[in-house]
Amino acid sequence: MSCLQTIADYGLRSMGVGERLLPRGDFTLCQQFTLIGSGMLWNIYFGVLALAFGFFFANALALAKASRQPAFRKPAEWFIFIFRGSPLFIQFFLAYEALVLLPRGGIEIFGMTAEVSWLSRAWAGALIVLFLNTAAYSAEIFYGALRSIPKGDLEAADAYGMTGWARFARVQWPTMLRLAWPAYTNEAIFLFHATTLVFFSGFPAFAQKGDALYYASYFVDKTFNPFIPYPIVAFYFIVLTMGLIGLFGLINRRLNRHLPSNERSRVKLRPQIIR
Repeated sequence: MSCLQTIADYGLRSMGVGERLLPRGDFTLCQQFTLIGSGMLWNIYFGVLALAFGFFFANALALAKASRQPAFRKPAEWFIFIFRGSPLFIQFFLAYEALVLLPRGGIEIFGMTAEVSWLSRAWAGALIVLFLNTAAYSAEIFYGALRSIPKGDLEAADAYGMTGWARFARVQWPTMLRLAWPAYTNEAIFLFHATTLVFFSGFPAFAQKGDALYYASYFVDKTFNPFIPYPIVAFYFIVLTMGLIGLFGLINRRLNRHLPSNERSRVKLRPQIIR
């Protein structure tokens, strides 16, 4: 079987497209790269959606935490504290155990039955956990940036007569993003790395076809050689990290376009070994 045929057969297997049976022996390097790359589609799915939804929720949490009203501030503080204070691995297990306890027949709401069994699947349940976790970490980053906005910027906004939403949208929010973006970039990188924990979380994969670590573990079990599949996973994540740094770097330059080149903050990779 040629490498091109292998890619055609297994390139989208993790999404339920292509060959149903995995190769049983004589594993080639092309097969391992193709199947692990196929599994990476799920890691990218988890990372992109969790990051996208988490960004907006994190902004809301940061504003709530900065609020003078205890009704907004206290829930935001406790949410951030709980999700930052507990390990992500434990959050996966607690969420799964809670979601499988939901009635299989659904929940009745206003006389209508809402199906909830899908929440215990990896594509939904694990995504929710990653979304809440990254929102908590990102909210603390944005909150710190919000508190670090130069006083002169706010005084200038007041001098121009800006109040309320105009003041926030044109001065506070852009400045907050500019200050927070380098740290937020590292949070985004860590989030994509954290998607590998879904494999250990207990959430069943879509059609029993898992992520990159699922296929890497399959090859390790069959060949008893971890020094090919796991480095392939690492290679894919290194490429993904480089892409994230490039994309977030472009956004960072956009946010800092009004500053002199010697005053612009730069996006740097700062790996977090322990969260």
